[in-house]
Amino acid sequence: MIWNLIVLLVIGLVAGFIARAVIPGKQDLSIVATIVLGIIGSFVGNLLGGLISGRGFELAPAGWIGSIIGAIIVLGVYVAVSGRRGTRTR
Repeated sequence: MIWNLIVLLVIGLVAGFIARAVIPGKQDLSIVATIVLGIIGSFVGNLLGGLISGRGFELAPAGWIGSIIGAIIVLGVYVAVSGRRGTRTR
């Protein structure tokens, strides 16, 4: 149980850092926010992988590649949403 949590945190950290390196611009995220980004990305990656492969919906973390892809998607959506919030168009 504790080992699974440690692995999830490490995967979240690595996937979050890679996603932050891939998405252009400066993201003001702490280490904890980066880990959370990676963990959420892991679940998103597993969901997308399950839907694409036909396995259906499974609420579980993905592997390394799925976690990284999911974290990139989640961070991209976050940057798009937070970037528009503070700007005004004339």
